[in-house]
Amino acid sequence: MDDLLQEFIAETRETLDALSGEIVLWEANPTDRARLDAIFRFVHTVKGSCGFLDLPRLGRLAHAAEDVLAAVREGTRAPDTALVNAVLAIVDRIGELTEAIAAGLPLDDTTEDLLIAALAEDALPAAPASAGPQTRIASRSVRLAVDLLDRMMAGMSDMVLARNELARRLRDQPIDPRVEGALERLSLTVGEMRDTISRTRMQRIEALFSAMPRMVRDTATPLGKLVTLEVEGADVELDREMIELLRDPLVHIIRNAVDHGIEPPALRHALGKREAGRLLVSARQTGNQIVLEVSDDGRGIDVDRLVVKAAAVGLHSEVKLAAMTERQRLELIFAPGLSSRDTATAISGRGVGMDVVRANIEQIGGRIALRNRPGAGLTIELQVPLTLSIIPAIVVGVGGQRFALPRQSIEEIVAIRGDAVRVDDLGDARVATVRGRRLPLVDLAALLGIDGGRTQALAIVGTRDGNFALGIGAVLDSEELVVKPVCPAVMGTGIYAGQTLPDSGLPMLLLDGAGVAAAAGLRFTPKAIVDENEAGAQERGIDALLFDDLDGQRRALPLAAVDRVETVSASAIQRTGGRLHLSIEGGVVPLVTMADPPTTGQVTLLRLTDGVTEIGYPIRDAHEIVTLPVAMAPVRDRPGIAGVAVVNGEQVEVVDGHALFAGELAPPVIRPLCLLHHDGTGWMETFLRPVLEASGYRCASTLAPGESAAVTLAMDDDPPAASAKGDPVVLLRSRPAMPGEAGIYRYDRAALIAAVAAEMQSHDDMRREMAR
Repeated sequence: MDDLLQEFIAETRETLDALSGEIVLWEANPTDRARLDAIFRFVHTVKGSCGFLDLPRLGRLAHAAEDVLAAVREGTRAPDTALVNAVLAIVDRIGELTEAIAAGLPLDDTTEDLLIAALAEDALPAAPASAGPQTRIASRSVRLAVDLLDRMMAGMSDMVLARNELARRLRDQPIDPRVEGALERLSLTVGEMRDTISRTRMQRIEALFSAMPRMVRDTATPLGKLVTLEVEGADVELDREMIELLRDPLVHIIRNAVDHGIEPPALRHALGKREAGRLLVSARQTGNQIVLEVSDDGRGIDVDRLVVKAAAVGLHSEVKLAAMTERQRLELIFAPGLSSRDTATAISGRGVGMDVVRANIEQIGGRIALRNRPGAGLTIELQVPLTLSIIPAIVVGVGGQRFALPRQSIEEIVAIRGDAVRVDDLGDARVATVRGRRLPLVDLAALLGIDGGRTQALAIVGTRDGNFALGIGAVLDSEELVVKPVCPAVMGTGIYAGQTLPDSGLPMLLLDGAGVAAAAGLRFTPKAIVDENEAGAQERGIDALLFDDLDGQRRALPLAAVDRVETVSASAIQRTGGRLHLSIEGGVVPLVTMADPPTTGQVTLLRLTDGVTEIGYPIRDAHEIVTLPVAMAPVRDRPGIAGVAVVNGEQVEVVDGHALFAGELAPPVIRPLCLLHHDGTGWMETFLRPVLEASGYRCASTLAPGESAAVTLAMDDDPPAASAKGDPVVLLRSRPAMPGEAGIYRYDRAALIAAVAAEMQSHDDMRREMAR
């Protein structure tokens, strides 16, 4: 309502400014019909808007002026000087009230009855209207043509591409630090401008929802149905172009819900439901996606009836229909020419619509999903991107070539290694098995005729007909790309959805998952055998990234917290401010880790985010995306570990993401080093080292340059040479010590550990005393 009120104030101001000259001319010539009509239209518009916005004072003034001006237009009253003065006084008062509303200030209403009374034919002549100075709140908005906004967005996209190319060229040669600083400022400014201009194209989705009450009423009334419409999330913002593209699909879905889903009042009463059906339309933002849901409490979809009709029209054979999963049977509603109605009406029943709805949604990079509740209703969920001009994409490489894939079309990406992922040749076709799930495999290099392309990873791509594995060489990057149309000759192949210009400066084509499947000749058919996961699972756990941690332990981290996986230089990791930090992209990212990261070479890093904060998590190697079981074994006294789960027959520690961001994970402790003095028998390495390491110590037989031991352990018959520093030494005896003899019996485990700790403590106390 606030936006509508601000729009009303802006329109009223504009009209008053435009009418100021017309009012003066009408005062000079009250018989001028054109100017009379302009003033009449103004007060008529104000009256109508006031009724909707609940502004009774303004509406009362505008209504009184409209009645008098209507009489003048009909010729039943002459526009004498008294009437003109009275009308102009009301117009001035409307302007004063408008400014008071804009400023949020009260305005006395004692004179308004006198202004209305002055309009009467027998009223005493009023003083000529005089528009005194009014305090106007400066307007913070301006109206722009949509074409101008589109040209601004197109220019901004070109600027982003030019910035990317400039950055690439500067990276290829030695760069002056001053130029690098200027480029960073330019990049920051361009990014802010892009976000700002993108916001100018955003509109509240209320513009899409506003016509729904009338549409629901007009659809339900001829059918004799009662429907209550509820709208949630009308303040969610979406790209203006996306709103227009969603209008027709949403209209069809809502009309179907009223016609197909919600039962007549008598039938609902017999079923124990309220006679008025409930239709809920909601919108919410999730990341860079908008989720629209249309839910009703009607009959839902009769899947068995749908299957019978599919067999009757020859859509599939009865054998294939019987082999379908419940989800595949439900999605028959998207098949062209198939309707759940037996007879066609003026609204629906011709089998034309839901297939077009899904095609239109997928054409703009969205997805549609169904949640059926037989006898209780149906929910249709639409997921669409916020904007069409810039989309999140995964950049993949094959044979030296780079391609982009829309991120929303990719379910997961797995490396071809281990027993969980396998590629088999079945006749002329290749099949990928990912954790027991069999998918047709399309080799991207072979499809595009690229030499030297070797499949090392699989991208699981989802289309409306089914899923398939796309063989790629590597995952190169994840970024938001500015997408533009490509020439008709390239689009004609059906494989590409557009082109973009990333930082490399080389044009890169955006792959269309459905087009790739069609070009490879894939024909998706119902599976004859249901996947074990689909048949047995009753409750699905969360997706997680499986990896080997720095301490060698295999762990899993919730995938929702992983923004991306990248490789960084170990030299960029330093301990500052009491914790580890990573210097990257001109900033500093705090790190959390279960063990000390390496100091040389490259480090694999998980960039984690909760939507507000970003942290890094160094690991040894990332493996694959897995689905965690619902049941987990809890753990105690393990900061940063939420529990233990079984994944692919292996016990895996599940990292506690909440603890990572809450700062509960303590920094890795540097364990004290014990020097094992060589005894010539190997006893210390065989027997003593495991005991000390189990107690939290590190052990070594020799010291690296610059390294010092916290304590030295030696046999009493071969003590080490005295150290100038007076380093602590624990002597071990082969036999139990007699009273008065020095040393610890080497098999007295408790005494041995206590002696090591005591020597360390005594040495530390001595060093602190000397430091004083």
